[in-house]
Amino acid sequence: MDTSGIESEKVTTKGGIAIGSDTAPVKIIEFINLRCPYSKQWFEKSLPMLDAYVKENKVQRIIKHFDKEKPGLRKGNVLHRYLNHSKPEQAKEDIAFYFAHLDEWGNLSEEEIANYAKEKRNAKKYDNKEHVEDILEETRKANVTTVPTVFINDAIFDQKIAEKELENLIEEGLA
Repeated sequence: MDTSGIESEKVTTKGGIAIGSDTAPVKIIEFINLRCPYSKQWFEKSLPMLDAYVKENKVQRIIKHFDKEKPGLRKGNVLHRYLNHSKPEQAKEDIAFYFAHLDEWGNLSEEEIANYAKEKRNAKKYDNKEHVEDILEETRKANVTTVPTVFINDAIFDQKIAEKELENLIEEGLA
């Protein structure tokens, strides 16, 4: 992943779905799209480790759903509207479900995806237009163009990060 054009100082902890305590010393900011197989890979691979750090109040995850206009990823944009930002733990469970069942809903029409969210997760559509616009503006300012793009302190990476390297970045942030 070429990160040379990304301006990490323009990425903030504002917005998105904040999982964990605001007092956690390490913040992980994740730009993902629910239809992206690489975002799925990142989320599922990192989940056990990050859950443990969140539970210990060492890490706060800030998940920012990045609406993309690429035809394949637009379907993820639909599900982004069915995540409750005011209930982060529920949103995390919904994200995990959607990623785990990507093969079920990934090729549905946008209308069918909305119905899928309602039927499978008893989800309702939320008016999170402000969240969407803020995240899009932030990605423009910071020149974040791909998903997933993940930030821990000065480190910028994608789903290809090794588990040990992720752990080291977190531990460095805690030191």
